[in-house]
Amino acid sequence: MPGPAGLDKVYSAVEETARLLDVPCSPGRLSPVLKAFGDELPGSHIVFSMAAGERHRGELDFDFSVTPRNADPYASALANGLIEKTDHPVGSLLAQIQARCAIASYGVEYGIIGGFKKSYAFFPLDDFPPLEKFAGIPSMPPGLAGHVSLLTGLGLDDKVSAIGVNYRKNTLNVYLAAAAVETDTKLSLLRAFGFPEPDAQVAEFIRRSFSMYPTFNWDSSAVERICFSVKTQDPGELPAPFDPEIEKFARDVPHVYAGGREFVSAVALAPSGKAYYKLAAYYQKAQESSNAAFAANRDDGAS
Repeated sequence: MPGPAGLDKVYSAVEETARLLDVPCSPGRLSPVLKAFGDELPGSHIVFSMAAGERHRGELDFDFSVTPRNADPYASALANGLIEKTDHPVGSLLAQIQARCAIASYGVEYGIIGGFKKSYAFFPLDDFPPLEKFAGIPSMPPGLAGHVSLLTGLGLDDKVSAIGVNYRKNTLNVYLAAAAVETDTKLSLLRAFGFPEPDAQVAEFIRRSFSMYPTFNWDSSAVERICFSVKTQDPGELPAPFDPEIEKFARDVPHVYAGGREFVSAVALAPSGKAYYKLAAYYQKAQESSNAAFAANRDDGAS
């Protein structure tokens, strides 16, 4: 297997992938994130992701793992001017989680157009935090605590594998390890959240999902959205309307590991019944053991 790519190769890969989606990319767009996290990137897990449909056209997300030996990614983003400091609870959440839970690795979602969007915290595969303790962290959205009884009743108390904190939208994704969760439980969760019944194709996709993650915000007790993700080497199985951009991305996205391209496809469901779809492609796989949680839990990061 080829070794981790250098920064010049990473930049070239981002630029090449952006061209596939007609997303403008220049050194000026990437230099801030390369300055802040460049030391991490040669040994990082790197994922490119896109969303289908007109509403999401024109963006490419560049996601990568960050080892926990340095500052958390939000602190690094603040220190390097990638994002402005906020008094909203979203700004203190990652530090509070770090103080109370073991962190195996971090991650960053960086939009070529949107800039620094999201921090991830991935928990050790053998040490997921108990849901009730996790929901009690002071800066957590109140809606999460309001759903603890429901999630615990469905047997999901010990399934919190990661979180994603979105600083642009002030939302929190709570990732639940779902590979061993029964399909009936996944569908029961949808119903309990007040979401409509999925069609047969989406229900089959949900059955195969290895991760599911509801999205919470600080302004409502309702679940804003829930996503289900499937790892695959066949992006054609994504239950989405035909989209030539998805086909082009899947066929030509670069990668630097042996074998065929590997993807994570995802469907994001809303209470209204509307759905959107994302496709993520691994570009580079890290060798460092501290990235194991990122690799095992990583999906598309749909926000």
